[in-house]
Amino acid sequence: MDRFKAYLITKEQDRIAASFAELDEAQLDDGEVDVDVAYASVNFKDALAATGRMPIIRRFPCVGGIDAAGTVRASRSPLFKAGDPVVVHSHGFGVSHHGGHAARARVPADWVNRVPAGMSLVQAITIGVAGYTAALAVELMELNGLRPDKGKVLVNGASGGVASVAIDLLSQRGFHVVAATRKLAESDYLQSLGAAEVIDAASLPEGKRPLESALWQGAVDNLGGAALAGLTRTMQKDGVIASIGNALGIEFSTTVMPFILRGVRLVGVNSDNDRALRDHLWQRLGTDLRPRRLDAIAQVHPFGELPRMVEEVVNGRIKGRTVIQVAG
Repeated sequence: MDRFKAYLITKEQDRIAASFAELDEAQLDDGEVDVDVAYASVNFKDALAATGRMPIIRRFPCVGGIDAAGTVRASRSPLFKAGDPVVVHSHGFGVSHHGGHAARARVPADWVNRVPAGMSLVQAITIGVAGYTAALAVELMELNGLRPDKGKVLVNGASGGVASVAIDLLSQRGFHVVAATRKLAESDYLQSLGAAEVIDAASLPEGKRPLESALWQGAVDNLGGAALAGLTRTMQKDGVIASIGNALGIEFSTTVMPFILRGVRLVGVNSDNDRALRDHLWQRLGTDLRPRRLDAIAQVHPFGELPRMVEEVVNGRIKGRTVIQVAG
């Protein structure tokens, strides 16, 4: 039986550890689609899981990696056939089901999407779950009234993966994007993605009053905590916030005033979607929402560097998307 390399997260007593191991086909989880993984990525969630800094993994042992791109090896679903280029993400992938940090994966068909025509596998994983989430945020914000002529759109945590793709998508749709970051050394990078302004995140008003000066018609919030609370107080009338991440915390404190006096809309963004929405968004990511600057966003590393990149990601020393070349 063929054996393949995997980055396996284990737990002994209360200690979580991750290391390379060899698995075989019998150790794969259930699913209709077998995938030869070419690329995966290291998301912040992956780094938290592999280091044990947060209780992300729901069963042990588990191969980490919440997204992957590769080629169908075998399919027991009529939706896919051997040779199809595909991307896999969300649901239990890399959390309660073996994920993308392995040369092979077996997954339910509803977790799989075809890579759009003309898009390479490395481009697909550069989008990955982060870019998919950014695209969903943009769609939901536009459905809630976001328009280029109504004002500025803030993207915080701007040098991260979701934010990088969000800046790219929003700028190409004509929005005046303000990138907020504490990594001002990345200003050139953020401007290359389409940010019209780069500001120090420390300069943003957290807001001590129920309402502050109205600054933004829209915001993509990757941070949660006090940053999200401040955004609620500084939105324009009928402004919309897409809540994507919680890097600064899962709790925030605000008042109802922004919502009842300015009509501020707080929209939650969850990537665990049904097939119809997944197909719709990946089709858009291959057409009108196709990112333009994936080459700048992708930072590609060989599989053997995965442990080092986990540490780089969990300690905030990266920009864009950390892509791992699993095959080759």
